[in-house]
Amino acid sequence: MSLPGIILVTGTDTGVGKTITTAALAAVLRGAGRSVAVYKPCQSGAAEGDSDAAEIVRLAGAVTAETGVVLQPPLAPVAAAAVDGTLLPRVAAHAERVRELATSHDHVLVEGAGGLLVELDSDGGTLAELGSILAAAFVLVARPSLGTLNHTALTLEALAARDLLVLGVVLGSWPHTPDVVHFSNRQVFGSLRVPLLGALPEHASDLSPADFRTGAAAWLNGLPA
Repeated sequence: MSLPGIILVTGTDTGVGKTITTAALAAVLRGAGRSVAVYKPCQSGAAEGDSDAAEIVRLAGAVTAETGVVLQPPLAPVAAAAVDGTLLPRVAAHAERVRELATSHDHVLVEGAGGLLVELDSDGGTLAELGSILAAAFVLVARPSLGTLNHTALTLEALAARDLLVLGVVLGSWPHTPDVVHFSNRQVFGSLRVPLLGALPEHASDLSPADFRTGAAAWLNGLPA
């Protein structure tokens, strides 16, 4: 399977490593000589200095990076927009911008907010709906720790129910000293109906950008060419 032009990166939860995984994907694609755009529909937590787009550019290098709407509170988009008094763009507007980026880039990586069914607009639109509109493929980022199997299975079931293509699963933060739980879960991930694309080491963002880019291809060694 070759990588499609539009890839949506979602997670089983917040804080599972979506941003770092998106950066690693961008680094691998750039290393293969492909042009990459990254689009974040909703960025919350700006008051705390959060900027996933800036972090991806720092780690992956020269990629186009855009954010649809920036929200100050570190809350889910609808709640954050209510606090800010901001009108959220509809999912269809995000889809239109992604399509525009796709006309001038080999790949567009779209990083979701939180999990698959977190609402991105006031009409209940989600990243799953965005994927349906774009007929895009998903990469699912999961934790390697206790509880991940159920969260991963539920997210994969939700994707399958919507007939959405899943390229595979990435473990977003593999510990430096894994224990029996981590190894057991990784073995189960290797037997899922979708491929295990790889695992990123914990604190990968602490590496220098050069080391991050060098390591990305090895971490995502299950990624299709």
